[in-house]
Amino acid sequence: MRTLLGILLMAAAAHAQVGMAGSGPPKTAKPAPPTAGRGTTQTPRTPVAPPTAGRSRGAAAAPATSGGLSPKDLKYPPLGALQAPNAATFTLPNGMKVSLLEDHDLPLIGGMALVRTGSLLDPPQRIGLAQLAGIVMRTGGTTVKTGDQIDNLLDSVAANMQSAISDSLGRMSFSGMKENTPATLQLFKEMLTQPGFRQDKIELAKTQLRVAVAHRNDNAGIMARREFAALVYGKDTPFGWPQEYATIDRVSRQDLRAFHQRYFFPANVMLGVWGDFNTAGMKASIEKLFADWTVPPPPAAEFAKVKNVPVPGIFLAEKKDAPQTSFTIGHLGGQRNDKDYAALEILAAILGGGPRSRISNRLRTTLGIANEVSASWNAGYVQPGLFEISGGTKSVSTVATIKAIQEEIDRIRAAEVTEDEWRNARDAMVDSLAFTYDSQSKLFAGQLTLDYYGYPKDYLPRHQKVLESVTRADVLRVAKQYLKPAGLTVVVVANSIMFGDPLDKLGPVTKLDLAILEAKPEVVESSDTSLAEGKQILLKAQAAAGGAEKLAAVKDYTMLAEYLIDPAVPNAGGWKIVQTDKWVAPAVFRQDSTLPAGRVSAYTDGKVGWISTPQGWGALAGVQRSQILGDLFRVYYRLLLSDRIAGRTVNATDDSTVQITDTTGQVASVEFDPLTHLPKRVAYDTQQADGAPVYSEDVYEDFRDVGGIQVPFKITINQGGRRFSDVVVKDYKINTGLKALEVARRPQ
Repeated sequence: MRTLLGILLMAAAAHAQVGMAGSGPPKTAKPAPPTAGRGTTQTPRTPVAPPTAGRSRGAAAAPATSGGLSPKDLKYPPLGALQAPNAATFTLPNGMKVSLLEDHDLPLIGGMALVRTGSLLDPPQRIGLAQLAGIVMRTGGTTVKTGDQIDNLLDSVAANMQSAISDSLGRMSFSGMKENTPATLQLFKEMLTQPGFRQDKIELAKTQLRVAVAHRNDNAGIMARREFAALVYGKDTPFGWPQEYATIDRVSRQDLRAFHQRYFFPANVMLGVWGDFNTAGMKASIEKLFADWTVPPPPAAEFAKVKNVPVPGIFLAEKKDAPQTSFTIGHLGGQRNDKDYAALEILAAILGGGPRSRISNRLRTTLGIANEVSASWNAGYVQPGLFEISGGTKSVSTVATIKAIQEEIDRIRAAEVTEDEWRNARDAMVDSLAFTYDSQSKLFAGQLTLDYYGYPKDYLPRHQKVLESVTRADVLRVAKQYLKPAGLTVVVVANSIMFGDPLDKLGPVTKLDLAILEAKPEVVESSDTSLAEGKQILLKAQAAAGGAEKLAAVKDYTMLAEYLIDPAVPNAGGWKIVQTDKWVAPAVFRQDSTLPAGRVSAYTDGKVGWISTPQGWGALAGVQRSQILGDLFRVYYRLLLSDRIAGRTVNATDDSTVQITDTTGQVASVEFDPLTHLPKRVAYDTQQADGAPVYSEDVYEDFRDVGGIQVPFKITINQGGRRFSDVVVKDYKINTGLKALEVARRPQ
């Protein structure tokens, strides 16, 4: 079936002889958009509240000098001590650990399941598998409900559910009204234990990840932090592996099912529920709800370990369109359970915790640079995080800025910080901890995460006390012990021709290669079993469509159809396009489209061809040739008879889907209706003039008899995960004696 992206390609050709009209960005799914590559730490960085100058805990601020009262006259009582919530904990007979916390402040209920898995367990050839699983477990529905049905159900009961998988933690969460608790818990259990992993949602999630790969070099600051993390952790380790088009494309529905089966079993899950309920009643409900989930545990999974191999030096990533320099400087950090973690947090805040930090003040006063620089001692729960100083500067001041930062690192190791610096940073970190856990539900969720990583119940109150007790001498001691000036990794992203001084003034410079590997169609791995299953699926489809012999007897067809472009499509929304497709077996193919700009025609004999527009005609080449050859590959009859065409492979990817490939690199995934066995959805990638290929799918409906063969008369075309066009077939003829020479005749 003709793709509308190809029509827009021709429309653009009619206007400008080259290029195409874009299909717009893909719609974002309900989970937060994915990022390309891996995170640099195992937990998100906690933002530091701006420090209050000169304030000590529990003391009055200096009175206002102008008379009367002011906010500075307020007294601040000591912050309350953090305490682990008094939750009821138990283990179900199936091995799942459960924690319950009553909270009757509001008629709400919330909860989350923590699963011991993560992207650190991704196979090297399928980087992105865990992230895709985390997305599609929410969007792909369950085995009994589609994702759209779940959306509607959640909207009707004012509930919310999310899922995501990070480096070393899988998390599914829910929230809703108290009166809907049974229905909410039932749906949550279905999503946790029997996800549907529907193909259309898998492809939508893949599109999001592909877009992230295509744009991963857009933001210089993100580039600097990503490359810094990859260098420090090691690009040959799971901490430094980037996602690529190929690793994303290799992930199949079967991979996602296998991933779920491997890691989602009761003994690998911790469930926490909090809200307005009776503990005894909730315990009984959960025991009954999960009584039938009795999956035996496979061997425990082991996460990769960080190699402590310093990579000191200066690294440059050229970005010609960068208006200024972005940089990240640092080395390996530590873990949250390190004895000096609190002092190191305060040390980092003094260095770069705000506009009055040492580095920001130095750059502003000596170099006239107002850009804020941030420093952090990021710590993982079970793996070391990163000590990093990140920011931006005028390109002409790049070398001077980096020198100033290096000097400030040396200076903080040489003498105690001032009283004000120490107090401001300490109070900011204590305040930040208190604000992070300022409710029972936040404390409960935080404690669940600590339990997941094996931290003691009193970790939070102990950490709070240690933060409050850090002294200036402690800051100097940890600066001398942990900061490694000679082992700094410095990553610079900039247009080097704009530097004032050459970067090698700081030392030898290593250039980074940030090229994004070319996207190529990926073929699902096959076996004798999957090939045999693919053959059987296709045989059923041939019989349902009218029989293999009738399909093989079709030597030509002519189809007249109207394409109604969705109003939301940029540049072409609302268009009505009339198109005629003509095909003569085996490989003569032509499309004539009537567009607002005039008539556009394209022809191929399977090898060469031409394109004709109101401005003239020329050889079929580039993106347009790729697109029309893809349409020829997917001609309805040839697709159904792929097992009879030399060079084609039909491989089953699940019970009702096959992947069809040929020796030229064409790839299409065909999903069949399990009841009728007729084609339901044909999915494929369409090459664009620039950027990543766009995922496209043709959804078949309204099958009618044409010469004893079932042919779809309605097709919905989706591109990039959203509706692109509705196609209505107006006339369809087969075996009219169409001649190849007639089809090849170019408009005059």
